[in-house]
Parts: sequence; structure tokens; C-alpha cells
Amino acid sequence: MGVRLTNVAKTFGSFHALRDVSMEIPTGSFAVFVGPSGCGKSTLLRMIAGLEETSGGEIVIDDRDVTAVEPAERQVAMVFQNYALYPHLSVFENMAFSLRLARRPKEEVNRRVQEAARILQLGEHLPKKPSQLSGGQRQRVAIGRAIVRQPKVFLFDEPLSNLDAELRVQMRLELTRLHRQLGATMIYVTHDQVEAMTLADLIFVLKGGVVQQAGAPLALYDDPDNRFVAGFIGSPSMNFLPTVIAAREGHRVTLQLEGSEHAFTADLSGQAAVGQAVEIGVRPEHFRIGGAGLPVQVEVAEELGDVSYLYARTASGREIVVQRQGSRDRLDGQTVQLSAEPRHVLVFDGEGRRLR
Repeated sequence: MGVRLTNVAKTFGSFHALRDVSMEIPTGSFAVFVGPSGCGKSTLLRMIAGLEETSGGEIVIDDRDVTAVEPAERQVAMVFQNYALYPHLSVFENMAFSLRLARRPKEEVNRRVQEAARILQLGEHLPKKPSQLSGGQRQRVAIGRAIVRQPKVFLFDEPLSNLDAELRVQMRLELTRLHRQLGATMIYVTHDQVEAMTLADLIFVLKGGVVQQAGAPLALYDDPDNRFVAGFIGSPSMNFLPTVIAAREGHRVTLQLEGSEHAFTADLSGQAAVGQAVEIGVRPEHFRIGGAGLPVQVEVAEELGDVSYLYARTASGREIVVQRQGSRDRLDGQTVQLSAEPRHVLVFDGEGRRLR
């Protein structure tokens, strides 16, 4: 077992930052906590690290209850958004600092630092000071400082947010390689769902201190449990349209668009009453252009070569984003018809719950 949380809660006075959070993160997995600012993801990470006390529940690491254990005894290592490197020390000394503090033998210190430097491709930079390094290299030093401790769990608190876009992409790749090379349990916090999708084996989507859904990245993308997860996972995000269930025949339902004569169809096996107001969700890549369908006017077309994005509006003024692959025809200012296959039309009730 890697990390297990059971009914973990955190309150600050009358404010509930986390509510009865339970999860299991298998040994060797790369788990990501993702959600908007204030959802409780960083607080949850700090509680696993022991930097925040729990208000309730149990935290278990490697089959050991660490709920009341001091941070230094939990066998975890944390990498923060701020590199927190000592500017007057060399890269080697920064990475060796915790080992020297623990009075580890000189030979062991040298061996661990050299091994971490090899993994992170920092060997030639060991004599340098942090000021001589790029942002990406400094972040790798911070990660190396965690590696030398040989923890059971690595904790990352938005470590790439200070980097520019190109470096973020590069560091994502390096973190993925590092995880495969070390085979260690890693827990990563971010508000960036693209980082979550590209890094994680297992994603936990949080909102308001509650885990909305957990699962593999593509499982959340293809099969969200509620409107929040559907809209949060995916870039560009899912399109939502208000509709009414106009008819039902077996599992097939007709969904009449609000204030329009146009309709979509979807498959629902559960209870859904004719006349019920619902909202449909369609991802940008699942819209098809042509034939009979919902008319929208294209306001802006972004042509990116292999893919293009159409930003359009319905007659009622609702914004729609359509993704197209390999098309080179310009549609700016034109009206096009949109349709979608029933299997790609998701349905949500008034509370945002997914109807299946």
C-alpha cells in the first residue's frame, strides 16, 4: 500500500477546507490532486506531509498510521513551488544538506548525491551556485534534494508554476521519466488540468474540499460523473447547452434545445422524465459540421496547422467551441450546422449530476 486516507477532514474555525476525504494511492503510482484555487488540494498534500494537523480521519503511509507522526518521521519528501535553495551553497551542498544534517557518512552522502545528479542530468552543475542555473535546472536541484532522502512518497506542490510555458512542457517530460526510473509513489498538486492529464496515472478532482471524482485521466475525460468534472477536465473545455427532454423511445432520448427548434439525441438507460429540464455536454472534437443540425455563426477561426478551433455562437448568444482536424477551409463569419452522435452527448440534471 502506498498512501491511504480515510475520512480525512480539515477545519479552520467554522470553515471546512476538507470534508471526509477518503482515497487509496497504490505504491508506485503517480497521483495528481487537481482543482480550482481554494478547493483544498494543497491543504490535503500538507496534511499527508504532516505540515498541517488533521481535524479528523486517518492517514496511512506504507501500512503505517502516520496521522499523529512528526513530518520528519513520515518518510516523505516535499518539493515546493519555491525552490528554496541556499544561494551561498553549491548544487552539491544543497542536495547534500539534509543528509549532512542527519549525520550520514561522507561516502554515503557523496554516493547519493552523485546518483541523484546522474538521474537528473546535473553532474556538470554540482560545483555551481543556484544563481548560475536556469529555472528548470534549479527545480531539478530541488527534486534532487528530495531524491537523496530516499523517501517512500514524493510530494509536489505546484512545482512548475514559476516556469515559462516551454520549460513547463520540458519539466513535465522529465518528471514522467523520473517517475518511471524511480518507480516511487508520487503525489502532485496542480490547478492545471493539462499537467494532471499528462502526468498522472490517477487523478483526484477536488472542489470545495470534496473529491468529485477519481480515476485514470482518460476515464475522467470520457466518462465524467458530474458537470464540474466534465467542464474542468479537457482543453478547450466541454460545451454545455440547456435542453428539455422532449421524447423518449427505449434508451434513446430527444433533447430539445431551449428556445430553439433544433434537438440532439442521447442514450440514457436510467430514469429521465419527458419534460425534464437538463443540460447537455459535447466536447469540441465531437461536433460534426454539415447536414441538418444546430446553426451557429463562426466568429473566430484559429488555424493551427494540424488542428483548428472555431469559436461560434448560437442564435441565443451561447458560445460554442468546435475542434477540427486537418481542415484548411476558412469559416470566419459563416453559419454552419452542428450535430453530434448520441454516444458523445452527455446529459446532466439541474444539480449537475450526470444522467446515464
